[in-house]
Amino acid sequence: MLTRLFLLATLFLSLSATAGQAQQQQKRSFIRDAEVENTIRAYSAPLFQAAGLDPDSVRLHLIVDNSLNAFVAGGLNMFFHTGLLIRSESANQLIGVMAHETGHIAGGHLARLRDAAGNAGTEALVATLLGAAVGVASGRGDVAGAIAMGGQEIAVRNLLTYSRTEESSADQAAMKYLDATHQSAKGLLQFFDILGDQELLVVARQDPYVRTHPLTRDRVAFIRDYVSRSPYADAPTRPEFAEMHRRMRAKLFAFLEQPSRTLLRYKENDPAIEARYARAIAYYRKPEMDKALPLIDGLIAERPNDPYFQELKGQMLFENGRGAEAIAPYRRSVELLPDNALLKIGLAQALIEQGDDGALEEAQKLLNLATHQEPQNSAGWRLSSVAYGRAGDEGMAAYAMAEQALLEGRATDANFLAGKAERLLPKSGPVWLRIQDIKEQTNQSKPDERRR
Repeated sequence: MLTRLFLLATLFLSLSATAGQAQQQQKRSFIRDAEVENTIRAYSAPLFQAAGLDPDSVRLHLIVDNSLNAFVAGGLNMFFHTGLLIRSESANQLIGVMAHETGHIAGGHLARLRDAAGNAGTEALVATLLGAAVGVASGRGDVAGAIAMGGQEIAVRNLLTYSRTEESSADQAAMKYLDATHQSAKGLLQFFDILGDQELLVVARQDPYVRTHPLTRDRVAFIRDYVSRSPYADAPTRPEFAEMHRRMRAKLFAFLEQPSRTLLRYKENDPAIEARYARAIAYYRKPEMDKALPLIDGLIAERPNDPYFQELKGQMLFENGRGAEAIAPYRRSVELLPDNALLKIGLAQALIEQGDDGALEEAQKLLNLATHQEPQNSAGWRLSSVAYGRAGDEGMAAYAMAEQALLEGRATDANFLAGKAERLLPKSGPVWLRIQDIKEQTNQSKPDERRR
């Protein structure tokens, strides 16, 4: 989650680059946040259904980057730069972009990327990108997984660049999906107006969306004409979508910008929910808990059934050495949103810190559910290994560490830990079968590790 900024992966894309190029590398991070992800999921699910896609099969990824960009890659994976989420002026604009990207998936445009991935370098780029998105989670609140694109920026851009024909096809599909869901296409047209201003900039200063999604007068004319004829051109944005968008922007801004900038944007005399939310986060980050806690308590009093306000209060307390007090709001967040793996992991971490046997047992139950929901969440496996280790179950602790090592790409470690778990655990059941899978996967990858 963004609250607690789970570290997803640290990797460096390693094409040959000069020392000068290395110094110019830009670092980016993948982040997780229950509220932001659920907002994007709420926006995109109707579009996916209109496109004939299973919403649960499309994986959504958040990249910390101030630039405007969204793209699809590696199958059913949709990526969003936080710059796009923060700078979008309305939910309708963001939904329009999502409709367009959905058109790329449904239109089979990724097949061209798969064909392009026939060479090892391009294939490695996609694999590294996706590996970063599902990789390592540390559970620390002050770090996020860095991706140093550097010398590979051009290669990535070329890989994700669509032709004018593909862009027009995705636009047409987007119009169909928006009409099918009774939503206005004005947001996409407004976004195109923003991109039109970008085209006046020199290439080096353009946002990557302009460089990978060529914008033409014909495309803009098509959208403008469609909007003029659509029966849903003036359809209002659902009020709950509008509030979700305001909250998402405020939350991302407050976590990713300096607290002073947040307090300048969301002033003390602004009573809006998103403004108080942003100020609570800013003061917590300073840290000025005497100002942060009253703000979040006021939001909870106003919205007692909001899981994300409860989660934020839990984090505020946990990260300021008040772990025992953090359990109640964390537990309430899970009660309010019981199907969310990230909230379960947050509560489990607070419970583990308490150290008593009862808390460990509850934490392990939560982590079992979370890793079942998200088997690629290495934060869950790391915490699970800690809980099993403290409970004296060395076999299950080794198994959980093997899962974590496998996700982090440490094949030798994963193989060793799986072997240890195999010796300590019963030779039957789903865990034993999974251990055999880990050993087989790591035995296949270890020769590649030795060659590196």
